[in-house]
Amino acid sequence: MVMVKKDNFVFGQIVGLLLPVISFFGYYLWKFRVYSFSDYLFYLRTNKALVTAITIPCLVLNMVIFTYYINSKLDKTAKGVFAATLLYALASLSVKYFG
Repeated sequence: MVMVKKDNFVFGQIVGLLLPVISFFGYYLWKFRVYSFSDYLFYLRTNKALVTAITIPCLVLNMVIFTYYINSKLDKTAKGVFAATLLYALASLSVKYFG
């Protein structure tokens, strides 16, 4: 996987927001491909345990990218990825407990 070596907070946010979306669709294709996407979303809304099962791989992917940018000394990009990860974590918790 080719990583872009750009030290920019906004770039980090974009990367941090897009990778979990890709992971979300990947999880669908891996575990739920026999069902329609609308059935997958319905099951996600009705089964709160699935929210956790989907959130963990999405956020782990962000942690890997965050670690890469920290080790590459691209701190602004790492901060953007971290901010996006916090947004996803808060959104996931709010969906799980209040949605």
